[in-house]
Amino acid sequence: MEAFNDPRVSSLVMVAASQVGKSEFLLNCIAYAIDQDPASTMLILPTLEDARKFSRLRIAPMIRDSKRLKEKVSEVKTRDSGNTILQKSFPGGMLTITGSNSASALASTPARYIFGDERDRWAVSAGTEGDPWELAKARQTTFYNKKSVETSTPTIKGRSNIEASFYRGTQERWCHQCPHCGEWHEIRFDQIKFEFTTKTVNRKKVYTITSLHWLCPDCGCLSTEEVMRRQPAKWIADNPDAYSRGVRSFWLTAFASPWITWTTIVQRFLEARKDPELLKVVYNTLLGELWEDRGDLEDEDSIMARREEYDAELPEGVLTLTCGVDTQDNRLEYEVVGYGHYNESWGIVKGFIMGKPDNPEVWAKLDEVIDHIYKFKSGKGLRISMTCVDSGGHYTQEVYAACHTRMQKRVFAIKGKGGPDIPFVNVPTKVPLRDNKRVFCYLYTIGVDAGKSKIMAGLKVQEPGANYAHFPRGDRGYDNNYFAGLLSEKLVLTRTSRGDRWTWEKLPGHQRNEALDCRNYANAAFRLVNPDLDAIERRLKGLDDKKPQAIEQRITRPKRTRHNRYLEGGDW
Repeated sequence: MEAFNDPRVSSLVMVAASQVGKSEFLLNCIAYAIDQDPASTMLILPTLEDARKFSRLRIAPMIRDSKRLKEKVSEVKTRDSGNTILQKSFPGGMLTITGSNSASALASTPARYIFGDERDRWAVSAGTEGDPWELAKARQTTFYNKKSVETSTPTIKGRSNIEASFYRGTQERWCHQCPHCGEWHEIRFDQIKFEFTTKTVNRKKVYTITSLHWLCPDCGCLSTEEVMRRQPAKWIADNPDAYSRGVRSFWLTAFASPWITWTTIVQRFLEARKDPELLKVVYNTLLGELWEDRGDLEDEDSIMARREEYDAELPEGVLTLTCGVDTQDNRLEYEVVGYGHYNESWGIVKGFIMGKPDNPEVWAKLDEVIDHIYKFKSGKGLRISMTCVDSGGHYTQEVYAACHTRMQKRVFAIKGKGGPDIPFVNVPTKVPLRDNKRVFCYLYTIGVDAGKSKIMAGLKVQEPGANYAHFPRGDRGYDNNYFAGLLSEKLVLTRTSRGDRWTWEKLPGHQRNEALDCRNYANAAFRLVNPDLDAIERRLKGLDDKKPQAIEQRITRPKRTRHNRYLEGGDW
């Protein structure tokens, strides 16, 4: 209510999940307008039927149970035109309750206060007169102290009215303080790490949550729900400048609700995850997240279900190894991937190294991953033939320096570049370290959009063989969080003034895409190495003893030629 009482705020926006008090907030605003600062007031619901229902079930009980409101608003009398189901008269003003589909009510009633509930479920147009919200706000023109409040659970990304309104405001989110590092974060579903068991009862799956924690994005420490509910919390604005324009906006997820447990939220998610329509309801009304259709992408469950038991660190079929490293401000995330004939791939290990990239100890731990000899059941092994390290972010020079000192290990910096016409791999350029032209590292530009398309196409292959992607069971990092990150984006058609463009966008509830980036960089390294897989296979089988057991591959740098196989189409 502090924001509602603020005379500098003329517009309030609340995006919220169910059971977090969204409607109670709206009712409190209406009660304040009637009792403390009376004026002409309009409440708009999606339809007239919704307006009548809300009046009977929410407005009437509020007036009945509040002594001050009851004294000012008389009971509904059919003969009293000033007090009906859709109109409530009180000293100094009148509350008009209507639906977004009623053009006459919206256009004919001046109002200082306008309240809109469930904005994303409103009619697209009030009759033939256009957007209902803009039509209603036009009735506030003569009021210098006007106030508008719109609330809603979110719906479809890109088609959500409340989403658009939220981004015009201060964009405040309810954040909790991490008990380990002291940083402030909104608790989101993709940060909830949980484990569960499944059993079938009467042909229906029953899920039991065995472990549930919140993962701090900064320090990577886990905290229980009980601990986080006791932590300090506050609103943090991403766009505080909007306050000077009088627009404050808030977003609340179900994890901030005192009436529903995290276990219940996860339980509902598990029960709905295989039905897109049920899952959409969970995202919108429970998680308070925008929904975006996955399209024809595979889902996490189907990919996780095909995980395999490897009989050794390296399964048969792997002929070369590469590593992709994604650089974050507080860690390095990496994936070691094995490749065989016809682009068949095997996930070997996915992990992360906590610490800032300017810390030498972080790179020393990455050396342990790169220098390790990964063994087959036979005892023979492979070293990683090339590592691609993301140089984007806030530690570009530190990445350049680390790659320069590891050039003999074939560790190279890469820069991702989006766009439909960017080749997956390009010839490298020399970049100086801190403007020292005598000291440099090689920088490869990676066409990330082309790489992501290859990854998603490979995940659709259902049988082991050409282009098939294998993933291991066990303690190798290939858990629910990994697959949520791997399948975190989809290709979306974006219409612009310059024509239609296909772009990669994140799916709702999939904010972390490091797994997708790591796999993309590892694939790029394999494409750049271009190893002679037949020769490696002969050595592994003992047909060629010229190499030691730790088989290494020679890296062939792309030549600057128009017809270079690295630059022109083909499979990687």
